Amino acid sequence: MTDVNARHRRISLSLALAFAATALLPGCGLLPGGDDDKSTVTVWLMRGSASDAFVERFTEGFEKEHDDIDLDIRVHEWTGIGPKVQKALKKADGPDVIEVGNTQVSQYVDRGGLEDLTLESARDLGMEDWLPGLGEPGRYRGAQYGVPWYAANRVVLYNKDLFAQAGIKQPPKTRQQWLDATARLDNGANQGIYLAGQDWYTLSGFIWDEGGDLAKEKNGAWKGSLHSPAALRGMEFYKQLQALGDGPQNADEEHPPQAGVFAKGDVAQIIAVPGSARAIEAKNPRLKGKIGYFPIPGKTAGKPGAVFTGGSDLVVREGTKERKAAVEVVKALAGAKWQKDLARTMDYVPNKTKLAPTVSGDAGVAAMAAGAARGRATPNSPRWALVEANNPIKAYMSKVLAGADAAAEAKAASGRITEALEDYGR
Repeated sequence: MTDVNARHRRISLSLALAFAATALLPGCGLLPGGDDDKSTVTVWLMRGSASDAFVERFTEGFEKEHDDIDLDIRVHEWTGIGPKVQKALKKADGPDVIEVGNTQVSQYVDRGGLEDLTLESARDLGMEDWLPGLGEPGRYRGAQYGVPWYAANRVVLYNKDLFAQAGIKQPPKTRQQWLDATARLDNGANQGIYLAGQDWYTLSGFIWDEGGDLAKEKNGAWKGSLHSPAALRGMEFYKQLQALGDGPQNADEEHPPQAGVFAKGDVAQIIAVPGSARAIEAKNPRLKGKIGYFPIPGKTAGKPGAVFTGGSDLVVREGTKERKAAVEVVKALAGAKWQKDLARTMDYVPNKTKLAPTVSGDAGVAAMAAGAARGRATPNSPRWALVEANNPIKAYMSKVLAGADAAAEAKAASGRITEALEDYGR
């Protein structure tokens, strides 16, 4: 950052080197020795969320359009980011805008530290069009704190050759069609689908499709709800689908990494983000051009199945002296111009359903965008991370797949979820 005084710029042209060295430095507010009417907005982004080139384009474009605002953009690693953000939110000179995981917003609000952006979201940001899996978890106790930035979710990756050999000309659009096609594909040495027994994100989508949830809030208290009839129906469908392959009952999709399993060439389908195709092709170049994509099917052909939405929201630190300027940064990053740029650059789903045509030229991202319109997030409790830390949903799934009584195991798992949500802070 040697040219700050010369060009009033706070972004390094070499993010990889400079950000690592400055990751924990506080925001600067007004530039020393500069015009007192000129603000500096410190922005924390996460590694891998945006390319260096995008950050440079955005910085140049934003500062050109806002000659009274300079940007100081710093990149952090996702690993261990929670405590860093919590600490930064308590500092008077902390960052002004922070990228956070979409399911993390409520925990930061609960402990104090985020600006209420409800007015700006309704008046300026078109919140009615946001993807539900990004907008809803950014809302807490009736107020909007997180502004959706980008989304990613799972789709079905399939082996075109195995589909052709089985006489399947079109991807299935309903759950029943999916089961029927997968049963045809599960033949001889080929697996119809590789679905690990503890892929609880995928299970969540099936539960949501049935009208159930992992946990529900009533009178301010969260209770596990895996034992509801709707949630049990979602588990039953998962069990039927998982049986049409050789996925392990006692492991998740990363043990072993399912992309490596698919790369062997005898698996017809996996459920993963489209970017997994790159890892598959790297392991087996013969599959290049032979991987197709379709949204996870729903109960009817009219709409895809519900999916867990991953991605990020943008938040503003409570009490920042640069609130007005910080909001302008959020509005730009979440606006149509830079949403389209980011989606094309990073193969993400934009934050609004009406922007989905931006990625229509990429089959994998287009399938992801179709599913994102039906996206959801985990229960919006600030304590949910405690559930995932020792996830009872995974153990429940393995027991049911091994033949245990689903209703009894679901009730026990719901109890453990409730305990985790209630024990927070004790």
